[in-house]
Amino acid sequence: MYEHLRGTLVERGPAHAVIDVSGVGYVVSIPLSTFEQLPPAGKPAQFFVTLVVREDSHRLYGFATRDERTFFLRLQAVSGVGPAVALGIVSSMSWGAFRAAVLAGDAASLRRIRGIGKRLSERLVVELKDKLGASDDVPAAAGPADSAARDAQMALERLGFAPDASSAALSAVRADDPEAHDAGELVRRALKRL
Repeated sequence: MYEHLRGTLVERGPAHAVIDVSGVGYVVSIPLSTFEQLPPAGKPAQFFVTLVVREDSHRLYGFATRDERTFFLRLQAVSGVGPAVALGIVSSMSWGAFRAAVLAGDAASLRRIRGIGKRLSERLVVELKDKLGASDDVPAAAGPADSAARDAQMALERLGFAPDASSAALSAVRADDPEAHDAGELVRRALKRL
């Protein structure tokens, strides 16, 4: 129903943000990975959103990238995983780390996430293991998975590059050299692609 919201960031917090779009303020629930990429209040911002409708509420969930949103939506395909739990997972793990844990059958590492107990961690592994084959390439929750790449993405966005373009450039750099772990070097290489 909604693809994205673009406007002025009015308020930001680790779990939610308020964005003004043409005079209408939207409260958007966000994961920590998106919060880390937000500009200061008063600056332009964009969220890729999904609307979750319940009997007692209509809630917008926003993400810095489409890939992050895809991760969130995919998690909810597992029985027992609602928006709150999915948001907690996206806040706590990158897609790569989550996928590796599921494929390895490592339910214990999933239990470190707040709100996930023994049963749910095992259900995540059982229900998703066969669906996450070796060719499954849903990207990381916040674009590049590690902290150096996340720092590089934030730096590129502060330089004025769009989140999607920054993420694509960094992904291309990492594809060429998976061992590149210095944020400054990632930014220099990504700039050559932008």
